Amino acid sequence: MSFSTDVKEELSKLSNLANKECVKAEMYGYLNSNNTSEENGSIKFTTESEYNINRFSKLLNNINITKYDIDIVGKNFSITVPKKETESLKKIYSEYKIENIENIEKAFVRGAFLGSGSINNPKNKYHIEVTLKDRNVADVMIEILQKYDINFKVLNNSTRKTKNKLTEMREKEVNEVTTRKCSIYSKDGEEISKFLAFIEASSSVIKFEEIRVYRDMRNNVNRIVNCETANLSKTVNAAVKQIEAIEKLKEIGKFNNLPDNLKEIANLRIKNPEASLTELGQMLKKPIGKSGVNYRLKILINLAQ
Repeated sequence: MSFSTDVKEELSKLSNLANKECVKAEMYGYLNSNNTSEENGSIKFTTESEYNINRFSKLLNNINITKYDIDIVGKNFSITVPKKETESLKKIYSEYKIENIENIEKAFVRGAFLGSGSINNPKNKYHIEVTLKDRNVADVMIEILQKYDINFKVLNNSTRKTKNKLTEMREKEVNEVTTRKCSIYSKDGEEISKFLAFIEASSSVIKFEEIRVYRDMRNNVNRIVNCETANLSKTVNAAVKQIEAIEKLKEIGKFNNLPDNLKEIANLRIKNPEASLTELGQMLKKPIGKSGVNYRLKILINLAQ
């Protein structure tokens, strides 16, 4: 299973449905998700997770809706509440107000994530997204998350046109067949971890953090190796240039005329091509620092040029 599926499986098994207000808040989140729709008066929720369907049915039972149909089409599961049973659901959708209580706010955000949230495998990249029906709900959710120091961003409202219908309609009717949606998202590992903790996916937080620590450690090691490789390459290139200059001075007969301090550093460089400037400085009869060695070698290069 995917990491996203694992998270939803964990959430679907939470035994926290005794609080009726939390049940309503979570259902409100589901109803505002992009995967819940109204068709001919019936309310339908579609998902790829059987655990999610199980959670949705538990919520329905807790608000005294016991008549609904569950269907499986390919990889998709759907649960449909018939028209005559939807009155209480429509009331929640149109009238419910999120109270300023932590458990209620958590339930609402959790329901929205279960409804239409997705999270990438953190081994590959950090990305979590929840698609909602409109911008107002997205703003409410962003405000709740910010209250608990969880920072998400909002994607701009988008419109998707039904192409086969557009060809049959006049331009002024286009708005009638456009579907508006809005998403909140984050690509930051720490924010995603805090979000999972907020919606009470405790086991998923542990798994996510284990992967995040390993990934960050691997990235740090790669950065160090790349840095050391770059420094080594720089040292080798500089040494090659210095040795070429020294050899040229010997070829044109100018080497023996050099001052003793330049001949000493030149001979040391020829014998120790892999040594750093600091190491060369320590090999001199009268040791000098890195900048002093660099200065003498630059003189040799300039003379050769």
